[in-house]
Amino acid sequence: MPTFAAPDASAHPLHLLRPDRLDSWLSDQSTHVQRWVKANGFTGREGEVCLIPGTDGGVDAIAAGLGDTSAAARGRFHLASIAQKLPEGTYKIASHGEAEDLQEHALGWLLSRYKFNRYKSGEPHSAKLICPDGVDADRLSAIAAGEFLTRDLINTPANDMSPPQLEAAARQLAQNHDAQVDVITGEALLEKGFPLVHAVGRASADAPRLIDLTWGTDGPALTLVGKGVCFDTGGLNIKPASSMGLMKKDMGGAATVLGLAHMIMALKLPVRLRVLVPAVENSISSNAFRPQDVLISRAGKTVEINNTDAEGRLVLADALTYADEAKPDALICMATLTGAARVAVGPDLAPFYTDDDELAQALQHAAKAVRDPVWRMPFHTPYETMIEPAVADLDNAPGGGFAGSITAALFLRRFVEHTAKFAHFDIYGWQPNPLPARPKGGLGQGARALLDALPKVLNL
Repeated sequence: MPTFAAPDASAHPLHLLRPDRLDSWLSDQSTHVQRWVKANGFTGREGEVCLIPGTDGGVDAIAAGLGDTSAAARGRFHLASIAQKLPEGTYKIASHGEAEDLQEHALGWLLSRYKFNRYKSGEPHSAKLICPDGVDADRLSAIAAGEFLTRDLINTPANDMSPPQLEAAARQLAQNHDAQVDVITGEALLEKGFPLVHAVGRASADAPRLIDLTWGTDGPALTLVGKGVCFDTGGLNIKPASSMGLMKKDMGGAATVLGLAHMIMALKLPVRLRVLVPAVENSISSNAFRPQDVLISRAGKTVEINNTDAEGRLVLADALTYADEAKPDALICMATLTGAARVAVGPDLAPFYTDDDELAQALQHAAKAVRDPVWRMPFHTPYETMIEPAVADLDNAPGGGFAGSITAALFLRRFVEHTAKFAHFDIYGWQPNPLPARPKGGLGQGARALLDALPKVLNL
């Protein structure tokens, strides 16, 4: 679990400075420090680090640049990039500018400690930070641990993260928090009313399954549903190699809700939590579902299959129906669902859909506060006709190429009839290029914003 260092009187002071505050800070320093900083050309630009020596020749303090206000607007977690440049030792933030930046700095430091080392060993990060005064260290550690879980699950390749192994990860999480897990596997999915989950996963060597984790006995009911497609070949509508290369991350929705579940349980939020993960592999075999098949969902709605590569919305449809039957106080769906969402907002923003304005406002406010960007997209009802084919109730992949993320969201909304507070996230779950606190690879999106918004959403 990522943690802060214990208080240490000998910790090196870390001064986080912007260019417009450098002169003011220098005026309060000794002549030695003033001369050293100026001689090294330190200006406070973003990512700049100046190690200030003491009389014994060792590091006495550090001046680090945050950049100007435009740098703050163009990026986040600037301390994370600085942390990578610091020598071994323990540090405490001595100068930091705005007080509201402290939580971001502290969380960024913890997130920068992440390293995926399952298959390749590496040197651990040796620099340590004492949690700043006024920052909840336990909360940030729980958040970082949940994010690390999400990243580990996404980064693990499909040969080690199949449906049974995703189930094992959920069971381990439940064991860690005294939660309960029930799993419906293989042919039992048909017997218990999950035909779409079964249809998508039946061609795989690993049986499809529905993972159902529950925790808590008091408070409002919160259900999280995460797409758990452990690998997606595209099925009989096989993906080209260029599109299949990252499909180990197609269970990113499941990884994100499991990471969020860790945060909720570690912080002991007063909710009745449920996590549903339809875990499948969309494979190719003689019994794979086919284009033009018409499948009957748990809800009784018929679905014409016009592309077997639009499988995520199928498994989610059954899971959402099951979740909605219990009428939870809030229902959140997370999925790496469409490439159209990436075209619309790129990899950094997590687009979400909801008809509940209060939920949307709470999410948007929280996202800004915790630096976890989200963007509301429209449930544009006039597009409903695009998902209504001639031969069935619904089309899983309407043609035309327009509004792909919206039509996928509208498809999912058809399976939520009793829960007013419903939101669907169409996330990417991947960091294509390294950025501060976000190395290249698996990435949780929207979880921190949701965690921060829950008290308002659920009146906790």
